[in-house]
Amino acid sequence: MRITHEKKVFQLTFLPRFFPVNCYLVEEDDGLTLIDAALPYSATKVIKTAHHIGKPITRILLTHAHDDHTGALDALKLALPNTPVYISKRESKLIYGDKSLEPSEPKTPIRGGVPKRLKTKADVLLQDGDQIGSLLAINAPGHTPGLMAFLDTRNNALIVGDAMQTRGGVAVAGQVQPLFPFPAWATWNKQIALGSVRRLRMYEPTLLATGHGSMLDAPCTAIDRAIAKAERNLEYQS
Repeated sequence: MRITHEKKVFQLTFLPRFFPVNCYLVEEDDGLTLIDAALPYSATKVIKTAHHIGKPITRILLTHAHDDHTGALDALKLALPNTPVYISKRESKLIYGDKSLEPSEPKTPIRGGVPKRLKTKADVLLQDGDQIGSLLAINAPGHTPGLMAFLDTRNNALIVGDAMQTRGGVAVAGQVQPLFPFPAWATWNKQIALGSVRRLRMYEPTLLATGHGSMLDAPCTAIDRAIAKAERNLEYQS
């Protein structure tokens, strides 16, 4: 595991050389907010990192329900039984393996692995605009229908799950990066994903933290390039 610290965000990267999977600890005055639960074996290292930082994990937020973001959730909840778990209301279906679409959603199939035997129940179902400590919840569908990003309102650090990737190059969800194509292959709807990143860009993030790849400081120019590339690709494909 590799740990990187920027602003008030600690990035924990598992399998950093081969298939980097990130989760995040965001420091608050009263403790740490864990964003995503990485891989099934990650729980012990997440908890040890929190002990090293010197603050308790006071809440667990999930960007979306794919296996590489919920893998250690049951183990974490077992170790931290009083720590509430948050996920978006829309994504709460997917976290229990329900891939059915809402009537208003495009009928493109939901892709990627989702939990099939998860025991942990979400304690709080988030809506767009909810505030959790210093974090603003922002709907960012596309990779999955209910993906949610989190903006630290103290410094505009933006944690986006798989709405974007930085591994293999900065890209909008659904845009294949040949050196790391896996997030694109697991994306539900490319057009909706592009619209979400356009919206996220409006928050003028100072730090971009994704599910796969290194954190990116001062990311707005790189995000603009990724948006422009996605626009070109989707126009060509249409």
